[in-house]
Amino acid sequence: MPDGALKIYYLSEVAVTVEFGQQIAENLLNMVNGLNKLLYQKPFPGFNTTVPAYATLTVFYDPVLVIKTDLPGTSCFEKVSAYLNDLSLQMTPTKPAEGDIVTIEVCYGGTFGPDLAEVARFNGLNINDVIKLHSAATYKVYMIGFVPGFAYLGGMDERLATPRRATPRPLVPAGAVGIAGQQTGVYPLETPGGWQIIGQTPLNLFDLGRQQPSLLKAGDTVIFKPVDEREFNRLAAR
Repeated sequence: MPDGALKIYYLSEVAVTVEFGQQIAENLLNMVNGLNKLLYQKPFPGFNTTVPAYATLTVFYDPVLVIKTDLPGTSCFEKVSAYLNDLSLQMTPTKPAEGDIVTIEVCYGGTFGPDLAEVARFNGLNINDVIKLHSAATYKVYMIGFVPGFAYLGGMDERLATPRRATPRPLVPAGAVGIAGQQTGVYPLETPGGWQIIGQTPLNLFDLGRQQPSLLKAGDTVIFKPVDEREFNRLAAR
């Protein structure tokens, strides 16, 4: 629950962003989800929608409706900020979202992970250390975005943090496992991308033919399991 006034900044004429912190941490995620849930339960006049992220909640509204309200303030920013601050006083500790435990088999390195050596070099590790650290962690799905089914995962070992590539690739294959800063994730579709690719999974992370197209959803727990190329090909052929 926030201690004092929320940190709110102006994003555009139709949106403000509430910032709870600048880290990838479950307690911040719970605060984002807590305010998000409360806002949908008790929306202000002119409220449109929200976009939750790792540690922020962006709130979109109709400025024509907001400015007509009797909320405190003379601008939309002041009125919405006043409402959000009052609403935050009603927040109670929110339990982490419960989800499934999903194991994702990954073939690390080689043609499957062309940037594995660069991640190791940047962090002063050897390749086996990178694989061991990446597959030893337990990850939480914080949100889905960028492209359909792309899960942003929190929980990566800080010793693996590596900047994005200076030049993004025009095409990253579906199933590619990447690192960008302190984040890791799996590309569900073939798309351009600038993350450091360390491996690839044969699993199909997004399929419109499934009842739930995205294999992962917010709240799920992800475990990466290293496999060799033979096992990768066997799983891909299923």
